[in-house]
Amino acid sequence: MNFNSLNGFTRPLARLIDQFERLPGIGPRTAQRLALHLLRQPEEQIRSLIDALQAAYSQVGQCQCCFHLSADVLCEICSNNDRHNGLLCIVADSRDLLALERTREYKGSYHVLGGLISPMDGIGPELLQIQSLIDRIKKDNVTETILALTPTIEGDTTSLYLARLLKPFTQVSRIAYGLPVGSELEYTDEVTLTRALEGRRKI
Repeated sequence: MNFNSLNGFTRPLARLIDQFERLPGIGPRTAQRLALHLLRQPEEQIRSLIDALQAAYSQVGQCQCCFHLSADVLCEICSNNDRHNGLLCIVADSRDLLALERTREYKGSYHVLGGLISPMDGIGPELLQIQSLIDRIKKDNVTETILALTPTIEGDTTSLYLARLLKPFTQVSRIAYGLPVGSELEYTDEVTLTRALEGRRKI
C-alpha cells in the first residue's frame, strides 16, 4: 500500500497525488498541496489545464536544426537570422538554453545535445546529437563553439570529448565557472551566467 493510501486519501485523490509525486522535485507534501489546490478550482480552469497539457504533449517536438523544444520545424532562435553570427553555444538540454537566454547577453545560436556522456547510465556519444553538431559546424561556417555544460564529471567528460572532435573545424571555448562544482545551469542566477559567458576560455 502506498503512502497516499496509508494517509486515508480516497482512491481518485491518492492516484492524483501519486502522479504529482512522479514529477521531478515534487515530494509527498507538495504533491498533496497541488492535488488539493486543483480540486478547489473551477471546472473551467481544470479544463484549461487539461487542454494545455494535451496540446503541449501533442504539438511540442524538437527544432530540426538545434533540437531545442519547438512546436514548429525551426524554433524562434534558429528562425531569427540575426542570431546566425558565427557563435554556437552547446548545451545539454533545453533547460540550460532557457537559463542562458534569461541573461539576454548571448546573441548567437545553440545546439542541444539531449544529455551528457555518462557510461554509468549507458549514455554514449552515439545517443547524443553530436554527429548533427559536427555536420552543422561544417555547413554553417561557425567561427566559435562555446561549451556551456555543467561542471560535473559528466559535463567535463562531454566537454573534453567535444573539444577534441571540434577543434579541427572551429575555435572551441568553455564558459568560465564561478559556478559551484556539481551545480546545474538552470538553477544559476543570470549575473553568474553572464560572467561565465563573458569569461569563457579557449580549450
